Amino acid sequence: MGWFSRPAAPVSHAALLREGDRRAAGAAALLSPNHMLTCAHVVNDAVGRDLLCAERPTDEKLLTIAFHGSGRTSLYGRARLSVWVAPEPRSGDVVWDGDLAVLELEETAPEWATPVVWRDMTEGLELRAWHGGGVGITYADTVAGFRDGPGCYLDGSLTGAAIGPGYSGGPLRVKSDRTVAGLVIAQVMPGQAPLRAQETVRRSWAMPWQTVREHLTHAGAHDILAGCEVVAPDHLACTGPAEDSVRQMVPLLRALLDDTARRADHCRHLAAGLGLEAPSGGEQPAPTLDELATLLLTEERALATLTESLTPVVGSHGGDDRATLNGLLALGRAEPVVRLLSVIEHEQLHTALLKVATGEPELIPGAAQEALRLLELPEALTRSPRLAVKDVDAVVRALEEYPDGRGGTTGSLPVPALLRLAEFVAAGVIDPDRRRWLRAWCERVAGRLGISVAALAERRADAEAWAARVPAPVTQVIVRLHRAGAADPDRFLCEIWLGHKDGGRTAVATPEGPMEPAEIGRLIRQTADGSEAPSGHAPTRVDVVVKADGLDIPVDQWDAGSVLRELFPDLAEPSTPLGGRYQVTLRCPDLTGRVPTAASEMRRRWAVGGDGTLVVDESSHDITSLHKLLDKPHRDTARVVIHGPPERRQQLLHVCLAMGVPVVLWDRDAGSHEDAPRMDALEPTGPLDKLPLRLQEFRMSQYAASASDGAARPALIWEEGELALPGPLRLADPS
Repeated sequence: MGWFSRPAAPVSHAALLREGDRRAAGAAALLSPNHMLTCAHVVNDAVGRDLLCAERPTDEKLLTIAFHGSGRTSLYGRARLSVWVAPEPRSGDVVWDGDLAVLELEETAPEWATPVVWRDMTEGLELRAWHGGGVGITYADTVAGFRDGPGCYLDGSLTGAAIGPGYSGGPLRVKSDRTVAGLVIAQVMPGQAPLRAQETVRRSWAMPWQTVREHLTHAGAHDILAGCEVVAPDHLACTGPAEDSVRQMVPLLRALLDDTARRADHCRHLAAGLGLEAPSGGEQPAPTLDELATLLLTEERALATLTESLTPVVGSHGGDDRATLNGLLALGRAEPVVRLLSVIEHEQLHTALLKVATGEPELIPGAAQEALRLLELPEALTRSPRLAVKDVDAVVRALEEYPDGRGGTTGSLPVPALLRLAEFVAAGVIDPDRRRWLRAWCERVAGRLGISVAALAERRADAEAWAARVPAPVTQVIVRLHRAGAADPDRFLCEIWLGHKDGGRTAVATPEGPMEPAEIGRLIRQTADGSEAPSGHAPTRVDVVVKADGLDIPVDQWDAGSVLRELFPDLAEPSTPLGGRYQVTLRCPDLTGRVPTAASEMRRRWAVGGDGTLVVDESSHDITSLHKLLDKPHRDTARVVIHGPPERRQQLLHVCLAMGVPVVLWDRDAGSHEDAPRMDALEPTGPLDKLPLRLQEFRMSQYAASASDGAARPALIWEEGELALPGPLRLADPS
């Protein structure tokens, strides 16, 4: 046994109890503080039904659960069934598929009952299970064997306890690392054909984590899965550091810690930081240099934690010892296991960024976009303009592995990506105390890493310059819509940006799922009102980006809501559609992007088109005639007004956009060419630059007069300038 040792980790157990005798019907795995996982047949047993009954229990009564900890600590509670995956017997087989149940706890699990950490199950893993009663002596050791479809067989030795009744639903803990690889399902009963009794003495079967994950995904339990902690098997493999790495590190450690008493002091500090135990007696006063080097290269935060205690002794800069410490850190940077931050540094930064993500969720992604412009950011920083609290730890861990980037000052070590982000967050945070704390944290970490004061000051100056920039005034609200799917045609997926006068775009946080038109209208109005400039003017233009099949979406008619109605829902206030509040126009880059020349043609038509207009009437109401007109006599025309019935309107719109026409106006409700006069009050061929304003006033007059069904419903495509937006919506399965 080495100088450093790991204390035995306490194991807590969870169980589902029968209603009658309060004995364990089976065990359970704690997924999160609010959810636990067991077998569906354990739930059936607990409520007094046949074990393999497939129907979900209908009474939805609260179930009794128990948590057992070390020292015979027990706590009882209640839970309700949340997810049901019915057991499905296989024809002619002794095992069955399915058989999962997720329970939602009425009260949060006790702190000492820790959620399991999952890993994939592979053949040969040595596993341990416990009876649901939680008594330590009931442990049963087994080994993962043959994988049979969604399940995996287990075989135990002929000594000790065996998996049997009461073990079902319990986690199968990997003996080497205490992760959980699957769930106990049942034992194989003796005498079941085609097996003989002696062949099933210690055989049982389990559901691997891979199958658990698949079943819960199909059951729609995405939020529950998102809360599960999972590690990849390659992160668990402990092959030890390479001999060359240990050999290179030992001379540096000898130069710094050759004195045994000094080495013991620093190693006790290191052990305490890593949660390890050090000898209390005097038999082995300090670890050997080889053992210390091995620990520094296998425990991810060991090297940073050791150098944290060494830095005050050797100094932040200069001297032979500092050069040796820098060499030690340089060796660590080349090792994949070694992480940037010490245990304390990581905890401090994680806590600080959690507070920022809670109070200012847009700040960290925005700061990362600027601080790390040349790097590919972690997905959690790019999928949304707001950083979710649950993603903070993953972001910190990911950025610890990023390259150091530019140093700035000659001869200085570069400032790591994580410190650059922390400096930018500090510059942008509202709370001055949090700003001072983050900067002090950066200075401490930079000093430990041997980064010069000047190099860190350069990054801080960059951050201050970024935070001091006043964004250009907002001139437009850009909305991208996509139909939720054929099963839900009246709801839409929505993304929103603010368009600034200088051409910049700022993303606005929006719900991820489908929304009702009224919800989107209210969100657009709240976004526009919330981006009011210091001069008191809010943007009046709303550009709606749609796909080719979305040009008929009546966004201008959607209710924008009002502050009064949000404060007083019973107030009988008339609605104000978006088209009356704002200059609502359509854009369709999806269609124009299919034609290589469309974008350049639009720019050319804007430059030379003037106020010329092509009015599509009976003589040109087919795609061939329209194409010829736009190709020759109206090659420079920037505006087309389409009249006539709706049968060919979609094709005519597509021709206009493909030919690079930037402005197209039509009556969405027109039934024939006889309806053309309905838009006369709009002056369709009047001054082009005032057309969006005239359209807004026309719509407002319609709404104010409670226009009848025979009134025009004009729609306007207005493709002006480039529209640089992020990639397409990430769409979920409409089902």
